[in-house]
Amino acid sequence: MSDKNIRIAGASGFWGDAARATPQLLKGGNVDFIAYDYLAEITMSIMARARAKNPDYGYALDFVTAAMKPNLKEIARQGVKIVSNAGGVNPQACANALRAVIAEQGLSLKVACVLGDDLITQRDELAAQGHTEMFTGGAFPATDKIASINAYLGAFPVAKALEEGADIVVTGRCVDSAVTLGACIHAFGWGRDDLDKLAMGSLAGHIIECGPQATGGNFTDWEEVHSLETIGYPITEISADGNFVCSKPEGTGGLVTRATIAEQMVYEIGDPQAYMLPDVICDFSNVELEQVGENLVRVTGAIGSPAPDTYKVCTTYADEFRGGTNMTFYGIDADRKAQKLADAIFVAARRTLKHLGLPDFSETSVEILGAASQFGSAATVTNCREVVMKIAAKHPDAAGIGIMLKETVGLGLATPPGLSGFAGARPSPSPVVRLFSFALLKGAAEGSTKGAAEGSTKGAVKPQVELDGVVFDVPDTAGVTFNRQNITRPKVPTLPAAPAGDLVAVPLIKLAWGRSGDKGDKANIGIIARQSEYLPYIYAALTEQAVFEKFAHFLPEGATSDKSVERYLMPGTHAINFLIHDVLGGGGMASIRNDAQGKGYGQLLLAASIPVSAEIANKLNN
Repeated sequence: MSDKNIRIAGASGFWGDAARATPQLLKGGNVDFIAYDYLAEITMSIMARARAKNPDYGYALDFVTAAMKPNLKEIARQGVKIVSNAGGVNPQACANALRAVIAEQGLSLKVACVLGDDLITQRDELAAQGHTEMFTGGAFPATDKIASINAYLGAFPVAKALEEGADIVVTGRCVDSAVTLGACIHAFGWGRDDLDKLAMGSLAGHIIECGPQATGGNFTDWEEVHSLETIGYPITEISADGNFVCSKPEGTGGLVTRATIAEQMVYEIGDPQAYMLPDVICDFSNVELEQVGENLVRVTGAIGSPAPDTYKVCTTYADEFRGGTNMTFYGIDADRKAQKLADAIFVAARRTLKHLGLPDFSETSVEILGAASQFGSAATVTNCREVVMKIAAKHPDAAGIGIMLKETVGLGLATPPGLSGFAGARPSPSPVVRLFSFALLKGAAEGSTKGAAEGSTKGAVKPQVELDGVVFDVPDTAGVTFNRQNITRPKVPTLPAAPAGDLVAVPLIKLAWGRSGDKGDKANIGIIARQSEYLPYIYAALTEQAVFEKFAHFLPEGATSDKSVERYLMPGTHAINFLIHDVLGGGGMASIRNDAQGKGYGQLLLAASIPVSAEIANKLNN
């Protein structure tokens, strides 16, 4: 095992991230590995459609053309290793495209690809096994509607590829943090029983997997962040014991503080004591963050439990159609004018649907942006003079969406005054892509006889690595069944026995930082107290019921706080994580909401008022 620290940088947080990240990190990062995360459920469905049209597509093309091609010579000169999930639903094609570019440049870099996550050829067998949706209990989708089926693989196949001499490793669907953890396993020789180290390596990957969201992007205190146009991409310097220090290249914009790292740590997690990955179940509740220098934050304290006995498998499938558009109004009572036009559009569209014998819309959405429509009952804006009207619908038939869009345009001369806007071509209907997640036992692969060319075994996952035409099996551990009931929860913070003076309400944003994100149709909101003394007041005020009321306008009819909101304490960082169910209108490409991924939900909660002691309120106001 190496006792030398390794430096791993995160150069991509989504498909479309800035191409400048790679040259920035090669120039000033002094890194050993660069990791790239391109995938989300939406991305997988887009890539699946691309592969259906062309068998050589289905991966992040710009990883090859923009991230690698211009930088391969410098990558080779420095000996930097590259690990990326850019392979999407076609990692072999991505690897082959890279090999062609490398050969054109006369380089000798070796490319490996990780296989085994793609289960699309097994859709009939999986459907017959009766899997149900892991969150809703829904039935397996019709196989003729399925676009992709992929198991979330872990990090050991990445480590195997590096062990066999790969300079660039391309994966399909693995957990986002696996591209970083795989590098750690290779560098330090961590085994499957090094659970706390695996948890720390996973946390390092989680922090850098969204690129500059760890270095000042999407940060509550955004005014403290300078030079966004040159923002630095994150680097973690990891030691053999798993502890690491977060930084960014010198001379770049952005910011690395306890707050920016804490916000990224709570981003898109559920139960922080049961963050489930294929290789380890992580407990982040007692992670500690220490500012050890300018733009340097030391991270310790993640705890690992044995790997679960299942893979999470995500299926994307087509279900109905959706469409919508944005239109702007300005002038006196702009919000009322926009609402009147929206109402008229749906009255006219429903009349046409009825005339043609088509069913009603399955869902409609009107959001008047600028009139605090996102705030629900907490909205206080009146007499709006500029708004954006977002109007959208879902329908079983593309023709139904076409009718709604046609009526939207057709009423353009009948509208109240002040309609305006800059737009290109008329929008068109698009398929609603839904997510179906289920658990697949790891042990199902036993007795396999199929080879790499045929993919995984029947109804099972078989991780493999291909390098120079040679295929290596990477058998996974069987894992253990995990029971959340066995978790020992942290002690709940209590308010001071007798706070001096009356309690005074202050905006939560003065007491805390916040970050929110999505997991399917769920949203998480992480709230981190700026000072430990604030946490008891925040915890007392932000009950499940209080959070439920803040987001009730986004929840289904009949929802209740006990079913909709989960609250988890993270005492190591004086934080609380909220998980809100069924709050995104389906989430991702299944949603017709303005914020289908809950990215702004943290901002909504930070606007809440929290009663604190007069002493704290006076400090905040001085």
